Amino acid sequence: MAARTDLDESRDIKGYAANIDGVANVIEAVRQAGSVQRTVFASSRLVFEIGYLPKSETDYRPSTLYGESKIKGELLVRQAANSFGPWVIVRPTSIWGPWFDVPVPYKRFFTLIAKNLYVHPGQRNPRKSFGYVGNMVYQIERILEAPVEKVNGKTLWLCDYPPLRLRDWADEIQSAVGARPIRTVPLLLLRVAAAAGDTARMLGWQNPPLTRFRLNNMITEMVYDTSELERIVGPLPYSAEQGIAVTVDWLRNHDSFPKRG
Repeated sequence: MAARTDLDESRDIKGYAANIDGVANVIEAVRQAGSVQRTVFASSRLVFEIGYLPKSETDYRPSTLYGESKIKGELLVRQAANSFGPWVIVRPTSIWGPWFDVPVPYKRFFTLIAKNLYVHPGQRNPRKSFGYVGNMVYQIERILEAPVEKVNGKTLWLCDYPPLRLRDWADEIQSAVGARPIRTVPLLLLRVAAAAGDTARMLGWQNPPLTRFRLNNMITEMVYDTSELERIVGPLPYSAEQGIAVTVDWLRNHDSFPKRG
């Protein structure tokens, strides 16, 4: 799972050496050990741009250098597949939940809603194959424990099923944190704000509240085929409502999150 996961690099893929050389090192370590029974390699949903529906596992279409680095990691695994034991590639989608280690994107999403600062783009309510972290851990455990013939050589998405609806999810978070009802803003105004955010970033603001990349991610449907994952894993232990409750409780106890009342 260790990797550089930000999207900030825009000049040289070498900045993501951990995602490429690191995978090569793990493959070599597994090969030399000779006793590893199964290896799960973590890739990313960003081996394809948001909204693109791939025709195959290797129909890659990245839009970031981070995504390109994860493709190179996947290819290293596939090329070396016959030289070490059983393997699985997993592609976590947008994973949320307690133990956020960075402010973006979903820690900020929860915090903005709690502070009554989140505004929703028009009437858009896209489906999103997001994943609660507790379910993702459970999925990895089941993949490690499944009969080898069911998982060896597979590429599996890691996300909740079925997909959630963005506006519905935001409203559930709003209710859980006790914030005011979420306001709706015309999409055109948000596009203007996103363009301004891009300009601010070019001028040196590292993390503006909104950019075109983030806005497009918000309004674009992101749904992945989880049928094979469901056959291997079965029902998930946490509902979205349970995940939200655990996440809000964690944020209140471990962050400068608004307290109820």
